Amino acid sequence: MTISDERPTTGLWNDPALPAPVRARALLDAMTQAEKVAQLGSTWPDHDAGGDVAPMQETFRGADRFGEAIAEGLGQLTRVFGTAPVDPEAGRARLMALQEQVVAANRFGIPAVAHEECLTGFFTWQATVYPTPLAWAATFNPALVGRMAEAIGSDMAAVGVHQGLAPVLDVVRDYRWGRVEETLGEDPYLVSELGLSYVRGLQSSGVVATLKHFAGYSTSRAARNHAPAALGPRELADIILVPFEKAVVDGRVRSVMNAYNDIDGVPCGADETLLTGLLRDTWGFEGTVVSDYWAVAFLASMHHVADDVTGAAQAALRAGLDVELPHTSGYGEPLQALLRDGRVSTETLDRSVLRVLTQKAELGLLDPDWKPGQYTTPADFDSPRNRGIARDLAEQSVVLLNNPSGALPLASPKSIAVIGPAADDARCLFGCYSFPNHVLPHHFETPLGVEAPTVLEGIRREFPDASVHHEVGCPITGDDRSGIEAAVAAAAAADLTILVVGDRSGMFGEGTSGEGCDVGTLTLPGVQEDLVEAVFGAASHTVLVVVSGRPYAIGRHAQTTDATVQAFFPGEEGSAAIAGVLSGRINPSGRLPVQIPGDTAGQPGTYLAPPLALKSDGVSNIDPTPAFPFGHGLSYTDFAIGDVRADTETIAVDGSVTVRATVSNTGPRAGTSVPQLYLTDPVASVTRPVRQLIGFTRIELAAGESRAVEFQFHADLTSFTGRDLRRRVEPGWITLTVAQSAGDAGGAVQVKLEGARRFVDHTRTMTTAVTLLRD
Repeated sequence: MTISDERPTTGLWNDPALPAPVRARALLDAMTQAEKVAQLGSTWPDHDAGGDVAPMQETFRGADRFGEAIAEGLGQLTRVFGTAPVDPEAGRARLMALQEQVVAANRFGIPAVAHEECLTGFFTWQATVYPTPLAWAATFNPALVGRMAEAIGSDMAAVGVHQGLAPVLDVVRDYRWGRVEETLGEDPYLVSELGLSYVRGLQSSGVVATLKHFAGYSTSRAARNHAPAALGPRELADIILVPFEKAVVDGRVRSVMNAYNDIDGVPCGADETLLTGLLRDTWGFEGTVVSDYWAVAFLASMHHVADDVTGAAQAALRAGLDVELPHTSGYGEPLQALLRDGRVSTETLDRSVLRVLTQKAELGLLDPDWKPGQYTTPADFDSPRNRGIARDLAEQSVVLLNNPSGALPLASPKSIAVIGPAADDARCLFGCYSFPNHVLPHHFETPLGVEAPTVLEGIRREFPDASVHHEVGCPITGDDRSGIEAAVAAAAAADLTILVVGDRSGMFGEGTSGEGCDVGTLTLPGVQEDLVEAVFGAASHTVLVVVSGRPYAIGRHAQTTDATVQAFFPGEEGSAAIAGVLSGRINPSGRLPVQIPGDTAGQPGTYLAPPLALKSDGVSNIDPTPAFPFGHGLSYTDFAIGDVRADTETIAVDGSVTVRATVSNTGPRAGTSVPQLYLTDPVASVTRPVRQLIGFTRIELAAGESRAVEFQFHADLTSFTGRDLRRRVEPGWITLTVAQSAGDAGGAVQVKLEGARRFVDHTRTMTTAVTLLRD
């Protein structure tokens, strides 16, 4: 490594009074070809510090030496905090030292962009582990998600991290896919609203948000990680792309990450139509496109659309992929060779380098007063502020699925048997992109780093006067049934049995949920089905609690228990939230962002489907009807939706209508209602979903209180992609329904759209504004 003893070369690029693109262009013009190429690369200084925490990591071990990687400059530093356990102060010192070397090694003194994962919080040891994104989605609360993202961003920015690799905007299409837990559910409108709030929250703290995975990753054949996407152009446009489009157009997101999969044979990392034609030329994206880890090399080694990493680099850069992560492979010497022999033009190189330098200028990294050691604020990554937000998210995410006999909230049970493999394991509360489940399995001697009581501990705290006995019954995975007999005995002896089953997330087959942890069926993992049946056969009163990363087909179990609760990996505050729902201290308000599938439902299949994808008597013997529908969730009070009306029966194809409804709390205690607005387009030029979410809100109501809610609905929200692959609004009748779930009849109004067919684009209205009024 050559470290310059001279002061950095300065120029217009250091003037913060100039616009970032002007500064970036001045710096670009002053650079050599080698210096430009260096800005498109990255390095992962500590990638050998533990076990594999990224796909096929073992293939790339020892791939670069830090001194060589930074010789002409560096685009990005990979996961300085998120690779091995390091306390906040040591992590900051390590990042500062690395940046000092990066700055000293290039003649312009340009630092690297430091990136980290941030899906369930700042991805580092001793940082708050928030609920997994599927739990955020269950809150139906974009404002709360935005608060969380702002808190995550402020923690990252305080120690010199510039970019976060979140949110995941993949729309769920198959519950068997291992990464369902990382998503915001199965509806593009819900994903869009929550994803937009995350982007705005994170970027308000000065941290670049990164949309992933662009695009089609969640539609993989047979739900297998990295498998080809199984979707047509209209499904891609109307379901998969919608959340990305909104985050780009309305959220002005500053980075996008490619998906590993191919769509109709074209890998996303080499798809110019996707990464340039759609993302930039159509939507107007101005940020950087970064590769998912080793996605450039995978074009040759996995997709076989290039002979070698040189050909892979050529394809990726031409497509519009700007920065190679997690370290430089194709965008190093292979790219230099491509430039020398003319297979990649200087114009193509400059296009990507200019984007990188512009972003560095926007982040303040080209300012004359930027210093690696400027981040000196004492760091508390698990602050009371963070835990409070995590608590709110956990409490609002727990879903009460059924309570047929009113068993919940629990009175004062004298004896409780808490049974199940998810009851006394804190890791069952976390998603796979939490630091405890992603990294700590490779560091067995290291504690969690945060206080995270188990569900068993939460129940003991919630019911201090009860005698609580615990039996595991069986492990999460495997066929060990040796503990079921003791579990049955404990259930038979107790006044109440709380059975806690579900997942423990992990990576690449090391968990039952998470990246590379796909499944073939939606039965509970291991022999947990046997445990449930045996315990339910012996217990007098039961409550089933499912803590998982995906929805399982638990309908038949829900029919035989006194109550069923679903919690999607609720994070470090999750046990108290679950226990609080059981006791009634918390009135549940979570709603399902994914259906709970029926026992015989096939996959793939979600609620967002045309008529023939739903139950069709005389057509198929498979009934796809869910056990519990999208948007479902009960409370300890009752809500009614009435007096649904529209302010007009007819609107133009570019017009708006206000749909008003009265939401009433008809039960005995205060609670939160989540009214949802659904669109039905009964006749169209292509098949349309029977119901499609186009609006929602949360309303807190005292017992006996009523409030009016108004949904300001624009005709643009009826738009879809036609046979000519152009998005259009068609005239005709539509039905707008205010309901409590996709399966609730609710109250409906018919509205007629009049006028000629109208084509719309990314400038269309994409949100239904909601206003709450006093009834």
